[in-house]
Amino acid sequence: MACPICGCEHFYVKNPDDEYEMCEFDLKSGQAVFASEGDESWRPDLTDATVSYCDNSAWHGKLSELIK
Repeated sequence: MACPICGCEHFYVKNPDDEYEMCEFDLKSGQAVFASEGDESWRPDLTDATVSYCDNSAWHGKLSELIK
């Protein structure tokens, strides 16, 4: 799975309770691999409906919209 604009596999999601807090992850073989750095007190449950943001381009949308 990759960004439909640039093909990047590095994404992040924003904390719904604090828009300045985010959790980064890579998509490896369709599975989310979370970054080990930073505060791990908030880690989202990712679903097809989770809105994610590409770390390389302006794309953001539901995980179900990513190219396979």
